[in-house]
Amino acid sequence: SKALAELGDVDTALRGLVTMPLTVIPTDPDQEVGRVEESRKSAIITNLRDSSTPLRSARNDNNVRLSTYTKPTSTRRAYGNALIKLGSVNEAVVALDAEVSNSTFAELFKHKFPERFFEMFIAEQNMVGAALGLARRGKIPFVSTFAAFFTRASDQVRMCQYSGANVKFVGSHCGVSIGEDGASQMGLEDIALFRAGHGSVVLYPADAIAAERLVAEAAEQVGIVYLRMTRKDMALLYQPTDTFPIGGSKVLRQSAADQVTIVAAGITLHEALKAYEQLRENGISARVIDLYSIKPLDKRTLEQAARETKALIVVEDHYPEGGIGEAVRSALAGCPTAVYSLAVRKLPRSGKPEELLAYAEIDAVAIVEKVREVLKK
Repeated sequence: SKALAELGDVDTALRGLVTMPLTVIPTDPDQEVGRVEESRKSAIITNLRDSSTPLRSARNDNNVRLSTYTKPTSTRRAYGNALIKLGSVNEAVVALDAEVSNSTFAELFKHKFPERFFEMFIAEQNMVGAALGLARRGKIPFVSTFAAFFTRASDQVRMCQYSGANVKFVGSHCGVSIGEDGASQMGLEDIALFRAGHGSVVLYPADAIAAERLVAEAAEQVGIVYLRMTRKDMALLYQPTDTFPIGGSKVLRQSAADQVTIVAAGITLHEALKAYEQLRENGISARVIDLYSIKPLDKRTLEQAARETKALIVVEDHYPEGGIGEAVRSALAGCPTAVYSLAVRKLPRSGKPEELLAYAEIDAVAIVEKVREVLKK
């Protein structure tokens, strides 16, 4: 009563109409929301559908041909190269970064398209929330930071799935292989975070060529996509003509005499190939699979390997919980072939990348030892 007295005379006869915001209209035309005129509703739905238009020209347009790589290159740098190419063919592509764009190489997009780059500073929760808003307003946001820092925004990432978000997350500096930056900067839970999302896609390229191709694949995929990028420069494994469809894999080494299968992705794939050479010198034949698409994964190729070899050994620069090993075990749940996991099971520390891969027992030496152990059983 005191507040009403301070307001004075109030005209209670006033009436108004509040217009429903456009962004609350769902992408599902069968779902009713409020009493919006059908003609207006249909137009809004069409607009939202257009906001998720795949970038199919990104594969074939002469202006977005694959970069020329002639020496070891990090996948994070390849991400930056691919991003500016996507931006050149679709103005809906925008980039957001949390003050590490010089490390994620999103700065390449920043220099090329400054009006479409958003510096969100050290505020990952706000960054993901802003990306969701941009996606709902017709943009295709690529959100980048260190893989470890996405855990700060896990709630916002989770909520994206309930909003039909078309957002691409890019985590660099993953695993112990980042080296001297130290444990606090090592993304070792990121695969688990993004695998758990409903309908999400998780991709992990092992060289610059695969990285560029998978960035284009991510742009064409409507929904939540996570791209795991590596800090270290890595040798080229593929040819510019190679393709990397979501849900696929690459069998890099194979023969009729294969005794075991080594499954890896990203930096541990290079360790797997080193191990393959060492095993071959000692008369042991191994199959090597690049499981670049972690979710969805290539179940058919894994099942074939399980039928044709004695065991599968999964090697990953990630904690075992929620990682690639668990994904492979789940896919082969009904298969009697044993699946072994080499993952980061020690609290990491600072050091050189090669030292830390050895410390975590996920390097070529550890793989060879595990293969020998498995074959003795």
